[in-house]
Parts: sequence; C-alpha cells; structure tokens
Amino acid sequence: MKNILLTIEYDGSRFSGWQRQPKQRTVQGELERVLSVLCGQAVQIAGTSRTDAGVHACGQRATLRGEFGIPTERIPLAANHLLAGGKRGATGDIRILEAKEMPEDFHARFNCVGKTYRYRIYNGNEPDLFQRDYCYWLESPLDAEKMRRGAEFLTGTHDFRCFMAAGGQEPETTVRTIFGFTLEERDAAAGYAGRGARDGKEIVFRVTGDGFLYNMVRILTGTLAEIGAGKKSPEEMREIILSKDRRRAGHTAPPQGLYLEKIYYTQEDMLIGMK
Repeated sequence: MKNILLTIEYDGSRFSGWQRQPKQRTVQGELERVLSVLCGQAVQIAGTSRTDAGVHACGQRATLRGEFGIPTERIPLAANHLLAGGKRGATGDIRILEAKEMPEDFHARFNCVGKTYRYRIYNGNEPDLFQRDYCYWLESPLDAEKMRRGAEFLTGTHDFRCFMAAGGQEPETTVRTIFGFTLEERDAAAGYAGRGARDGKEIVFRVTGDGFLYNMVRILTGTLAEIGAGKKSPEEMREIILSKDRRRAGHTAPPQGLYLEKIYYTQEDMLIGMK
C-alpha cells in the first residue's frame, strides 16, 4: 500500500473551491478524476486545506493511498498532461508539482504543523484588467506602514474568534498561534500587462500560523485594509482581538487575492519557509 504526498498548485478562478461537490467543478474533484484514470481505479485524495471558490494555491498538499502500477515519480508528468487536456505544450489550471512516498501513518491534514497564506492588494486609481482574478483592487490610498503596525498585534497565541466568518463548521477552539507575518509594498507597474502606464502599488501580506479559522485571512486582510485607509487605527487591532466580536473587525476581503503558499510538516521547515 502506497501513501503518496502530492504538492499541488492551482488557479482557483474557475473552481468552486477545493472540496468535492456534486455537479460542481472543484480542485479535488478534477484531481480525483485524472488520478483515477492514471491509477486504473477509483481514488480519493485527502487535502490539507479546503480553500474556497476563487482562492489560489502555490503549495497545497494532499495524500493519495492505494496500490498503483504507475511509478510515484511519474505521477506529476502523466497527471499534468491529462489536466491540460492532453495537449502538448499546454498547461491546465491545476498542476502537480511533486509526488513523494510517505510512511503509512502520514496524513496531509493531520500531520500539518503550520501554513503560510499570501494576500495581494492592488492599490491604484484604475483596476488592472489582467489581474482582476488574482488580486483585490482598492482605489483609496493605503498607508502600508499603518497596516504593518496593526499586523504586529497578530503575533502570538490568541483567541481569533473576531476573524471567523459565520457559515463554516464550528471548531473545537478558536485559539490559534500566529508565528509571523510580513507586509511588503512595491511598484505594481512592472507586472502590468495592459496598455499605458500604471501608477499603483501592490501590497502583499503574508501570515504564517498553526491553523486558520473560516475566512480568517480574508477578514484579517479586510481589517488591515481599513487600517491602511484610515478607517481604523493600528492600535485598534489589539482591542478587536480582545473583543472576540466579528462586528468589530473589518470586512471580508474577496477570495481572488488569497493564495495558499506553503504547508509545513516540521517546525524546522516552517522556520526556513518564513525567512
């Protein structure tokens, strides 16, 4: 019996999220369809994170169990060919980056010790047509330094109930640990594919933690955006966390700016990944 860990990237724009759903195109569903063809039997995979519709991933992980004739190292090449529609030189909206055999008791979700998410904000006078599915456009000027000061209150172990959206499965606890964050500001013109000049900037927020509540990163981002726009002060972040009140936090940023960047299975890998 093989237990294979897959590392996966995907463009979430045209998926109804990760989790398999009847009559919906999902990342898990597409992967299981293709892998079942490759393995010659019906297979199911267990993913680490259940990303929502429109959310992207650079390093999603999933485990695949069974007796398969195809060599493990051949799975990415063969699967990616099918995911691209069998067309030479084409790339699908899902790619398997790596397939690695793991111990029998390893599980992609339960062995996870941490994750890094990235959120991209495009801050400029006009939207970028070619980035509309990959970032959150905000026209009002944002003060990145104020956003950075507000984010400083996130590190450590806290009850983050204020950043949990309604509708998800109620967790056993809303206490989570944020190990670190970065907030970078850069000129957005270099990545612009359209005509004319761009005077906007891109703000990229990265956060690493042992786990995240439903829509937590998107609500964190919305709160930071309101701090950057002057609607909240950086110091209010501390009071928002202590309140445990969703109404005190900011809006839920849209899904297209969110990327599941990395998943860690050892503390050492997480420390390296955060650098």
